[in-house]
Amino acid sequence: MNLLQKTLAAIFFSGLPWSAAYSQEMTAEETAEFGVQTLLQTVVESKEFFLSDRERYFSAIETVLSSFVDFEAVAGVVMSRYASEATDQQTERFADILRTTLTRFYGASLISYNGEELVFLPPSNPDADPRADTVVVMELQGDTTLRLQYQMFLNANDEWKLKNLSLAGINLGRQYYTQFAALMAQNDNDIDAVLGSWK
Repeated sequence: MNLLQKTLAAIFFSGLPWSAAYSQEMTAEETAEFGVQTLLQTVVESKEFFLSDRERYFSAIETVLSSFVDFEAVAGVVMSRYASEATDQQTERFADILRTTLTRFYGASLISYNGEELVFLPPSNPDADPRADTVVVMELQGDTTLRLQYQMFLNANDEWKLKNLSLAGINLGRQYYTQFAALMAQNDNDIDAVLGSWK
């Protein structure tokens, strides 16, 4: 029985709500593994809808991502030095925008997944502070190897959540920050205008 199966069994027999059981005493690595395994399973089960009912496909992907991604934290990473200038409402609005952006990027990137082996690489610094941000590295190994890196952090509820990721060498937080900064320059640092023009 793998981690995903053990976790699903534990949730089923605990009688706890999904969110409570999901977060109980899971490490950053376990949370990332559970999240990505669930995501890949969802891709396999939903990929037939990518062409026939794309919104249904992306809705399934978004549901899984929302269980282990803190989109407000992602918004903070993307806004970077501009984050202190944003109101709570603007941050929440940008988090919702990024939820859609990341769902479509990640969902489209994984559509070719066809059961390739998922291998987790050893942590680069196993003796680091157990509460510090943790980068979990994994590879989908098939005809070509796709490397994913999840930057995990502990939120206020002591739950590990994802706040940035790299996919095939593309650091999405850094890429989206470049886009955000360029839009800020074009719109006289008007965050609302930037959010309105985000694509």
